[in-house]
Amino acid sequence: MIKALLFDLDGTLIDTNELILKSFKYALNEKLNADVSDEVIKTFFGEPLTKTLCRYSENVEEVVSIYREYNKLHHDKLCKEFSGVKEALKLFKEKGLAVAVVTSKVKPMALRGLDLTGLGDYIDVIITPEDTENHKPKGEPAEKACELLGIATKEAIMIGDSFYDILCGKDAGCYTAAVSYTSLPLDMLKKHDPDYVIDNILELLEIVENINKESA
Repeated sequence: MIKALLFDLDGTLIDTNELILKSFKYALNEKLNADVSDEVIKTFFGEPLTKTLCRYSENVEEVVSIYREYNKLHHDKLCKEFSGVKEALKLFKEKGLAVAVVTSKVKPMALRGLDLTGLGDYIDVIITPEDTENHKPKGEPAEKACELLGIATKEAIMIGDSFYDILCGKDAGCYTAAVSYTSLPLDMLKKHDPDYVIDNILELLEIVENINKESA
């Protein structure tokens, strides 16, 4: 019986793809003089920031600070919800489903994105890196969300645009769904065997209905 939907934030509920790409390019290309292509940078989407940037600098905290300064400065201009997300979240709530955000984004910026887009009104639980010792792709963030919602992990679907989301959900024992509108090569996500691949998050309603029928 599915009782909750656990969503990644950036690239899944809100479109920050341009913001993230520009933030990486500023930190890597302009500050470190590292010639990193857009295609390579996009493969880092969904990965914890320190893991990405330590590939290019031993002084990773300084580069993270540069990235976050640029990201924060341009966030509101380049952040928007994906079309139809707000209506979908409202419908999920009307159907009695709990909704959580499980993100690698630090809490202040995650809350800022949710407030800016008006999606925060539909979110029951928000899990950010500050809330767990282990982060994606480990299952602890999804486990923590389920704990706070008072459900078993097998009663949730983890949805995201990165294989880190899929691995997190699988490690926690959740069902998993990858969104096809990811900026990453879709084949990269499919290699990690998500239970579902969806074009629109509204498809989750039918998925939940089918799983719950089978459970009954």
